[in-house]
Amino acid sequence: MNEYEAAELLGHCAAFDNRKPSVAARAAWAAALHDVPLDADAKAAVASYYTTPPKDPDTKLWILPHHLRTLRSKIRSARLENFQYEPLPDETPAEFLARYKGQVQAIASGRVAAPSARLALEGGPSREFMAELEARGWQVGRDVPDDEEPLVETVRRSGPLGVDCPACQAAIGRPCKTPGASQKQPLGKPRTKPHSARLRAAEGEAEATAAERAEQEQRIRQMSAQHLAREAETIPDAEIVDEEAAS
Repeated sequence: MNEYEAAELLGHCAAFDNRKPSVAARAAWAAALHDVPLDADAKAAVASYYTTPPKDPDTKLWILPHHLRTLRSKIRSARLENFQYEPLPDETPAEFLARYKGQVQAIASGRVAAPSARLALEGGPSREFMAELEARGWQVGRDVPDDEEPLVETVRRSGPLGVDCPACQAAIGRPCKTPGASQKQPLGKPRTKPHSARLRAAEGEAEATAAERAEQEQRIRQMSAQHLAREAETIPDAEIVDEEAAS
C-alpha cells in the first residue's frame, strides 16, 4: 500500500470515525501497511471493526493499522476453512509449492469460491480390519436392536486389585479400607495389605459359606480348648509350705 492508497483508506475510515486525514497520517499508514494492498478485504476489515461495539460504551472506536491487518487476515482465513489441496500425480516439490500457493491465494482473495463443506471420508473398513473384529467375537454388519445392552469390556488387572473386595466392597483398582480406626490404620485410610478374602478371590478360590465359616470357628475353639486342657495337666500342683514348721 502506497501513500495515495493509504489516503484513500483513511478517507474510508473517516466515514466511520470523522477523523481528519493528513499528509503525515497517510505516510504513517503506508509505512505500517506497506505489505497490505488496498483491496475489498481491507475496506471490509474497517467495516468489521466498526461493527463490533467497544467493551466500554463510553469509549470511542478508533481503528489503527494493526486492527486492519488482523481483521483482514481473519476475513481471508475464513475462506480457507474447508480448503484442501488436490495434488497432481507425479508432481515435483516445486510444482506442488507453486500450485498450492496459487490455490490458497485464489480462494483467500475471493476470486475462486471457497469450499462450502468439509470433505467426507469414503470407503469402508479393510478386510484385515474386518477379520480382526470377527476374530474378537464381533459380528460385522448385523443390526443392533435399541434394547440391547452395550458391550462393555471388563477391566482386567493383575493381583488382588484386579477383583472387587468381598470384605470391604472396594472396587477394582482401589485399595482395601479398614472399618475401624487405630494408630497404624486411621479411619478412612487405605490398608497396606488387601483383605484375605480379596487375596483368595484373586487366586480364584471360592469364598466359604456361612455354615463353613461357623464350622471352622467351632473347630478352632475345640482345638484351643484341647490345648488349654493339656497345658493344665502339665502344670504341677502347688506345694503348701508351713512357715512355722520350716523355721
